[in-house]
Amino acid sequence: MGEMREGIVVKSTGSWYRVRESKGQIFDCRLRGRLKMSGWKATNPIAVGDKVFFTVDSDNIGFIHDIADRKNYIIRKATKASKQTHVIASNIDQAIIIATLAYPRTSTGFLDRFLVTCEAYSIPASIVFNKYDLILTPAETELLDELSGMYQKTGYPCMSVSATENINLDAFANLLKDKVSLLAGHSGVGKSALINAIQPGLDLKVQSVSKAHKKGRHTTTFAEMFNLTIGGYIIDTPGIKEFGLVDFEAWELCHYFPEMRKYFNQCHYDNCTHYNEPGCRVKEETAKGNIHIRRYENYLGILLGEDTRR
Repeated sequence: MGEMREGIVVKSTGSWYRVRESKGQIFDCRLRGRLKMSGWKATNPIAVGDKVFFTVDSDNIGFIHDIADRKNYIIRKATKASKQTHVIASNIDQAIIIATLAYPRTSTGFLDRFLVTCEAYSIPASIVFNKYDLILTPAETELLDELSGMYQKTGYPCMSVSATENINLDAFANLLKDKVSLLAGHSGVGKSALINAIQPGLDLKVQSVSKAHKKGRHTTTFAEMFNLTIGGYIIDTPGIKEFGLVDFEAWELCHYFPEMRKYFNQCHYDNCTHYNEPGCRVKEETAKGNIHIRRYENYLGILLGEDTRR
């Protein structure tokens, strides 16, 4: 079988894994036997971003023998009815959500649901507002300033860019440089166009926005990792609507909102959900303006199971 090698999984189709060795050579690999993943209820034992140990046979086919411990990961439910999960990607340095104020509109509920997921799985997150060239009115500028201020105050860096007009693309490239970055966003926000602007040869699929619905359609079915010539990797992710927390108690949710987390254990009740309980410090701080009302309303939307993802 030859010597044991190390590599990173850059693509998975379920039974075959594309593994990139440190020197850049790509091998198509299969799983050697069954990996023991104690405590896991995942449908897939190996995910994009995993560091694996493999050998190569005389036909240049790789066989994965083991997987290194993950520093973090992000999951979605395998199916709506199932308690099993699907690991989308692992060993992520940062998550970047691409948002737009229009064409299509990205709601703060959708942003907050994704940010909660990042908090839960220990992934630093940033927000990039694309299509900055389409911000034309004072009201739109005011909204962008409000949202950027709200998220930056909470601890999430924000950036405004335009893929088509080459606005702030150098700053966007520096954000990605030498990092493993998971990119997410509604179809049509220009995620692929942004990456193609930085590295044209990558040629990710670009999906136009439907004028009738002002929403795009997904262009990928599997998460895939791409090597950047500036250094680092991007992970392009499908199924953005399926991100979220799989199992959590109601009182735990505020842990994933940094501005609420600092008031934990300061409410009258230890298991306060910050909804309708008396003596709630989180509600008091929201009334004072120390917690933004948009964030608090989206917190309630997630807590009560409302669809805040639109």
